[in-house]
Amino acid sequence: MRDDELDITDIGQRAHPGPVPGDALIDTAVHDAYRRALTHREGVVADYIPILGAADPEAFGLCVADVDGGLHEAGQTRTAFSIQSISKAFVYALLCEGVGHHEVRELVGVDNTGLAFNSVVAIEQAGGHPRNPMVNAGALATTALIPGATAERKWQFILDGLSRFAGRELEIDDEVYRSESETNHRNRAIAQLLHSYGRMRFDPAETVDVYTRQCSVRVDARNLAVMGATLADGGVNPVTRDQVVSADVCRDTLAVLAASGLYERSGEWLFEIGLPGKSGVAGGLVTIAPGKAGIGTYAPPLDAAGNSVRGQIATANLSRTLGLNVFASSPAPHRQEHHG
Repeated sequence: MRDDELDITDIGQRAHPGPVPGDALIDTAVHDAYRRALTHREGVVADYIPILGAADPEAFGLCVADVDGGLHEAGQTRTAFSIQSISKAFVYALLCEGVGHHEVRELVGVDNTGLAFNSVVAIEQAGGHPRNPMVNAGALATTALIPGATAERKWQFILDGLSRFAGRELEIDDEVYRSESETNHRNRAIAQLLHSYGRMRFDPAETVDVYTRQCSVRVDARNLAVMGATLADGGVNPVTRDQVVSADVCRDTLAVLAASGLYERSGEWLFEIGLPGKSGVAGGLVTIAPGKAGIGTYAPPLDAAGNSVRGQIATANLSRTLGLNVFASSPAPHRQEHHG
């Protein structure tokens, strides 16, 4: 195991796959996962965006939202933080709903880069193609394609869509937005590089500004769980019952998340947890159990790839104890052999 690799191979007892248990069992599992993760002190709070460095390293919230509308919570689930890169997943879904499967796949891509989320090398290696919407290059290309003739209309489309996913009206964190705007030099460079390859369908500077705004939207762990559960239930928000996007869009979004949602650690995450998810450098993590539930966590200390340490520990525990792993199976009942 690498020195910077989080060991999540032996967390929780594996349950057989099947329907999600009843409310009481989910509540027990959530509180157990919370207690186990709370003992972990690994990771470092992100500070390359100055305002993020002020986060409380001990803050921790965990919420499971099931597709029937049940909310199961432990810790600081109402502590607000900026959504950051988690927005990529939901803005991508909104774009797929508005533009369509084939065009988005061609323009943005679906393949993991195997490199850091803000890599410029990955763009050059792909001849200017963003590769996937979960890295910054792909997210900028996605934001540029959002419907709207002006930056303000694109931004309003995104904010309205994210609010529908969360089931409540979301707002921008102005302090985070200002801090990011003063330090987003690399994203500006990525946007210009994409523009030089003909991959930006909107003004690069304005696109970066809209993207910075979407990353600065304020959410909490409960919001993330509801947003994840919306993707888990074919695009229907479990709280409001609003059909936010289609079931086909959810399928496409979850496939992309499975491949690239945890950056260069996505393969390891899928191997150990077996669920599509998306992390953000403010400490948020959303995970989706298709047809069952969304899991939202908030814990600012991150591993070397930018993923919440406690969030990963808690989610791994829930995946195992609730039998959520999409790749898990159990032997079929014994079949009597027929002899001819």
